Amino acid sequence: MSQLATISVVFYLLSGLLASRQLFSPQAKLSYQIITLSSVALLSHAAWLYQNIFLINGQNLPILNVVSLVSFLIAALSLAINKKINTGVLLPIVYGFNIINFIAVVYLPSHYITHLEDNPQVGSHIILALLAYAMMAIASLFALQLAYVDYRLKKHRSPIAGLNLPPLMTLEKSLFQFILIGFILLSCTLVTGFMFLDDMFASESAHKAVLTIIAWVIYATLLWGHFKKGWRGRLVIYITIVGSSFLTLAYFGSRFVREIIL
Repeated sequence: MSQLATISVVFYLLSGLLASRQLFSPQAKLSYQIITLSSVALLSHAAWLYQNIFLINGQNLPILNVVSLVSFLIAALSLAINKKINTGVLLPIVYGFNIINFIAVVYLPSHYITHLEDNPQVGSHIILALLAYAMMAIASLFALQLAYVDYRLKKHRSPIAGLNLPPLMTLEKSLFQFILIGFILLSCTLVTGFMFLDDMFASESAHKAVLTIIAWVIYATLLWGHFKKGWRGRLVIYITIVGSSFLTLAYFGSRFVREIIL
C-alpha cells in the first residue's frame, strides 16, 4: 500500500471511530477533531486519486479507481453538508467503505487506460455520471436511515437509546433534496451520453444505457409521486433502493464481473 493510501486509511479509521462515538453524543454537529481528521483523510485520498488516475499517457480508470473516486465524492459531500444536515451517522459507513476499497486496490490491482484529453466532451459526461451516482448513493443511505427510524416508530419503539439521529421529517426532506439534485445530474448524464457517445447503444454498452434509463424512469416516477401524490414512508424507501440498485448495475455491474471476477 502506498504512503498516501496508508495515510488515508489511518485517518479514515480514526475519524470514523470518533464519528461513531459522537453518534451517542447530544452534539449534532461534528467535532473539530473529526473535521480535522476527515480533512486529512480526504486530502491524502485526493492526492492518491490524482497520482493513480492521471498518468503521463492517459487516465487509469479501472473499476476500483472509479469506485474510489465515487466514494471520495460521497465522503466529501457528507462532510461538507454536516453544518445543515446531521450526516454523522453516514461517516462511519462511508469511511469504512473507503478503507475496504483501498485494501482491494492493493490485492486486486488492475489497469484501464483511457485518453479523455482527446475527447473532453466524454470527460464531462463521466464527471456528471459520477456526481449523479454520488448524490443517489447518499440518498440511498438516507433512505436506510429513514427505514430504520420508521421501523422503530411503527413498532412503537424509540431508536437505540442515545443514538443521535436526525428527526424523521428532516431525513425525508434531505432524502428528496439529494434525489432531486441527483436526478438533474442523471438527466444531464443521459443528454451528454446521447450527444457525445457514439457507441452508447453498441452491443458491449447497451445494457448500461438501458439500465440507466430504467433508473431515470424510477427516480422520475418517485419525484412525481412525492410532489404530486404525496408519496411518503416505506414506498419511498423501497423505490429509492430499487433505483439505486439499477444505477449501480448500470455503472459497475459488467465491469465488476469483467475486471474482478474474471
